[in-house]
Amino acid sequence: MVQLVGSLRKELSDSLSTSKVLVVGAGGIGCELLKNLVLTGFKNIEVIDLDTIDVSNLNRQFLFQKKHVGKSKAQVAKESVLQFCPSANITAYHDSIMNPDYNVEFFRRFALVMNALDNRAARNHVNRMCLAADIPLIESGTAGYLGQVTVIKKGVTECYECQPKPTQKTFPGCTIRNTPSEPIHCIVWAKYLFNQLFGEEDADQEVSPDTADPEAAWNPDEAAARASASEKDGDIKRVSTKEWARSTGYDPVKLFNKLFKDDIMYLLAMDKLWKKRKAPTPLDWQQLENSVCPQEEAAGPGLKDQQVLGVWGYCQLFQHSVEKLRSQLQEKGENAELVWDKDDPPAMDFVTAAANLRMHIFSMNMKSRFDVKSMAGNIIPAIATTNAIIAGLIVLEGLKILSGELESCCTIFLNKCPNLRKKLLVPCVLDPPSTSCYVCASKPEVTVKLNVHKTTVLSLQDRILKERFGMVAPDVQIEDGKGTILISSEEGETEANNSKFLADFGIRNGSRLQADDFLQDYTLLISVIHIEELERDVEFEVVGEAPDKAPLPQSNPEEVNSITNGNKDSAQPSTSSKAPAEDDNIMIVDSDEEGGASSSSAAATSGSKRKHSDTETGETSTKRPRTDQSSAAAAPTEDDDDIIALD
Repeated sequence: MVQLVGSLRKELSDSLSTSKVLVVGAGGIGCELLKNLVLTGFKNIEVIDLDTIDVSNLNRQFLFQKKHVGKSKAQVAKESVLQFCPSANITAYHDSIMNPDYNVEFFRRFALVMNALDNRAARNHVNRMCLAADIPLIESGTAGYLGQVTVIKKGVTECYECQPKPTQKTFPGCTIRNTPSEPIHCIVWAKYLFNQLFGEEDADQEVSPDTADPEAAWNPDEAAARASASEKDGDIKRVSTKEWARSTGYDPVKLFNKLFKDDIMYLLAMDKLWKKRKAPTPLDWQQLENSVCPQEEAAGPGLKDQQVLGVWGYCQLFQHSVEKLRSQLQEKGENAELVWDKDDPPAMDFVTAAANLRMHIFSMNMKSRFDVKSMAGNIIPAIATTNAIIAGLIVLEGLKILSGELESCCTIFLNKCPNLRKKLLVPCVLDPPSTSCYVCASKPEVTVKLNVHKTTVLSLQDRILKERFGMVAPDVQIEDGKGTILISSEEGETEANNSKFLADFGIRNGSRLQADDFLQDYTLLISVIHIEELERDVEFEVVGEAPDKAPLPQSNPEEVNSITNGNKDSAQPSTSSKAPAEDDNIMIVDSDEEGGASSSSAAATSGSKRKHSDTETGETSTKRPRTDQSSAAAAPTEDDDDIIALD
């Protein structure tokens, strides 16, 4: 007769009380998961999360209360969970899982690792650490009403990186600076502007007109002479935006006239840009102030955040937000910097105002503060019930693993609407490892196209090895028979190489590089294909994958005569493809709503896996093309301020 302890077999119950498990992330899913684990009988749990509690977390991360705002999520989660089960042994780390202290030996201490993360870089890292330690990993993800859970085991199932993830959406700098055609372009510009004025300046986030725009093909000297500006404030040297702003004392009116009048008139002088586009319309503070009608700016019905103000309303919001941000800088002292946060009212007001004024200038319909926040903060609505369901499924898969029944594990999809079989939960068999995976294959290898005369060693390290291939601290040597060290993870050892081009080290078409990440116990062989010219805005290309760039424009016969900027709310964009509304929302999770249920049914019967999403981001990989656009998250974590984050 089978002995039961509660609802579990005694053998399994004993295993739970002795097995040590690691939970990575203590946010929306993490809170539910920790509660489930202790109530199921897990006694030895370690949890790690670098984040602190924000007031916006309190509506769904139930282990936290208002008094906990600003404290470590991991530590508070531990304290709250111990109230459910005081006898549990829980260790909390307020730290990043990518810290070198958490090496392969650290991971080998656990019987099981459960991810509850919200960014791709950390997911890739944990995936590799579990592969190196040969420890089972349970991955999960939610996006609104949708959710997914899957199991990863070295040599048995696909790893997290076996299937390519969609490239995080980015936009060419000249589009952001010169020819925005969609609201998201203006929102990205406004976020860049915040950093240029109040935060840490980044040369890649310049907001002034891009005089190097190849499309313009203009004469800067001639155009500068033609670009008129305000008498006192127009003679602005195009140097540091922050330096100029400081010289004005962060005067809101002077900032306004520079950004929305002088810079726009400078753009108008680049006349070739406007031959097939509607030209922007400069704004002048004094003219707007003199022409404003009081009734025009009166607040409308409905929630304040969901109202769309008039132009003068956004001018006033711009003024007030600049004054508040200026005060914050003064309080912090000389050379202080602010960090943009969607939950900081003055910062959010500034981006809302600046983005909407730019939308108006470029003939787009303006957006409410709520809409701007959703896109600027890359928010997918997080639903507590979805998190709870997914956390429960994680525990069920964990019980199978600890029972020695790995073969019965599966990928489970939670749908918003029932499929044709009237199921919300659709299980699919786990797929075997991909033979072409550059992470879990026996000898990981990739081929990269680049220009060896233009690609620097620093670009190879940061853009290719770290950003594209997810390495943390790469060491690179050239397979030239000498073992030439190109990049060393030891600080200062190869810094002199950073600014040099790959060709300077004899790297040419057909050269091979060996990249090692000793923290991840991971080696990748890279074959280099030299190519003189890649497509515009593409630095490199991984052979077999689509180029890493923004979408190319597509012409539509019906739109040829539409010479305008804007989005579909006003007129079709002239510089980007016509896209559904969700295209502003970058990360897509597969779902079966709106007629897609049949595809889910097919997945359940055939055993083919659908997309697997990042926890609470909706970031996905895919094995089959998406047939509907019903679910999306707002527009490149934590890693990429332009593209990720829910919890």
